[in-house]
Amino acid sequence: MDAAYEVGDKVVLITPARFLFNAGFTPKAWNEKMLADLHLSVAHYEPDSKRLFPGLTDPIKGGIAVTYRDSKRKLGPISFFTGHPELNAILRKVRESGTAFIDGDVSSGRAYAFTPAMHDAFPEASGAMSSDAQVRVSTNAFEQLPFLFHETRPDDGDEYVQLLGVLKNKRAAQWLRSEYITGPDSFDKYKVSVPAANGSGSTTDFFGVALNNPTVVGPGVAVTQTFITVGSFDTAAEAQACLTYLKSKFARTMLGVLKVTQHNPRSTWKFVPAQNFTSDSDIDWTKTIPEIDAQLYAKYGLDAEEIAFIEAKVKPME
Repeated sequence: MDAAYEVGDKVVLITPARFLFNAGFTPKAWNEKMLADLHLSVAHYEPDSKRLFPGLTDPIKGGIAVTYRDSKRKLGPISFFTGHPELNAILRKVRESGTAFIDGDVSSGRAYAFTPAMHDAFPEASGAMSSDAQVRVSTNAFEQLPFLFHETRPDDGDEYVQLLGVLKNKRAAQWLRSEYITGPDSFDKYKVSVPAANGSGSTTDFFGVALNNPTVVGPGVAVTQTFITVGSFDTAAEAQACLTYLKSKFARTMLGVLKVTQHNPRSTWKFVPAQNFTSDSDIDWTKTIPEIDAQLYAKYGLDAEEIAFIEAKVKPME
């Protein structure tokens, strides 16, 4: 794309669209440069790549973009792009409300790490781990380092914590010595565990997909890279309120602004508004999820058409 712009004043290109959402493996700095380009516009967006390229074996995650750039005209900037035009008005209202966003409370995929003490106690661990991932708590940690873990908490006087992961394709929590793993401040707090990827691999539009069984986890529980965590709370009640919020159609609508693949890393939560999850909140978290959605729609001033869009497009969660 850069090369085409060097040789042509007017350029039309058909490319994968992930860069429009600042997603995928293209460098973030390049994505942001494109989104800030005063001369670039999106002529057409197609979330289902097979509609344009029916011969594809696998869909192109994030869809297809037809972009038009004219170096002699101001067409942009794109700034931010949504796959559903109705989202533009909703996002504008949320941003104009002056709200903070929840992404800063979402853990990264490398939030938890094994410590030098673990390697000192188990020299064989190094050979079982990738050379470039000697501290990473990988998705297959239980199979990779079985000597670290215990199904039940040992009664030997040492301090232990739990690790939530997947064992034989099922969620499992096992115990390990606390000195063998470190994590963010939320490690010692209540938080919500969410799978790091949601949605079928055959899905072409990830907007509004149900999160795969998010759960509250307590202090002293770490997670493998299979999961991310949201929030850092002193009480289980606050974490439960956060869990309810993440199940709401409104929160998942705002996640859908940037979630265009199965993965939902911290960056995709950039436009999900933060909330007060205490009993002093302006939202009554004891209500049902549909009632909470109604409160959130009112809080951000959504009109009947915008509410109808969310209700039709976003799958309900219990």
